[in-house]
Amino acid sequence: MTAPSPPSTSECTVTILMPVRNEGLNLQIMLRMLRGLLDVQHEVLVVHDTLDDNSISVVEELAETLPVRTVHNTYGRGVVNAIRSGVEAATGQYILVFAADEVGPVLAIEDMLALMDEGCDFVSCTRYAYGGRRLGGSIVGGVLSRTANKLFRWMAGSVFTDCTIGIKMFRRTQFNELAASPSVGWSVAFEMAIKAQLMGLVLGEVPIISIDRLYGGESTFRVAPWTVAYLRWFVWGLLELRMSTASTSDVIIRIPKSTPTTGSIPR
Repeated sequence: MTAPSPPSTSECTVTILMPVRNEGLNLQIMLRMLRGLLDVQHEVLVVHDTLDDNSISVVEELAETLPVRTVHNTYGRGVVNAIRSGVEAATGQYILVFAADEVGPVLAIEDMLALMDEGCDFVSCTRYAYGGRRLGGSIVGGVLSRTANKLFRWMAGSVFTDCTIGIKMFRRTQFNELAASPSVGWSVAFEMAIKAQLMGLVLGEVPIISIDRLYGGESTFRVAPWTVAYLRWFVWGLLELRMSTASTSDVIIRIPKSTPTTGSIPR
């Protein structure tokens, strides 16, 4: 079965990248949700590491009716390489990255796009402020994530309330500056949030209710290697943000169904 031709760059507003590893079940639901909720011109790129990934057959089945296609990551296993492969194949003006097992981003796309259209260069979601919540997933991972983000905001002066969340939207042309280093797992999202601030980009943040693995499957989270990777970026970001005089000092917050505001919450 042949996937539909990708839309031209002028037609495609946003490319949705989903790095996957055997996420066939989640994709069947996620792709249908996107079709029902997203009105703008878009494409979905499902990026896989191996040719036997069960996600491929799901995409082939749905590609006749949905703007979805697969991309084979040939740079080597890992989220950052999958994103890099997806960005190279993308045609959208904006790139949205999130995992196929994550429900919350679908409901936040409209608000993220609104912030980008209003001048933001980089928009992140948050589970820890403005009504955002984190449900499901690893208990250990949740405790580490919440604690690390709170400490990083307090110690480094980060404007984001949730640097480590993997849901990021950015301009396609800026990816190489945002993610230039090898990363383990989704720690690339932490790197991008730090570098977006250091680059002085116009930043936005949208709260979501994050529901992890609502439809089952096995998480790729591994405590030891991922903790080391996040700790590396924590220390690097702490030093760089505290010394930087050019980093972004504020973030535009968009509460769903509300007018954008520029503000902050107590650290």
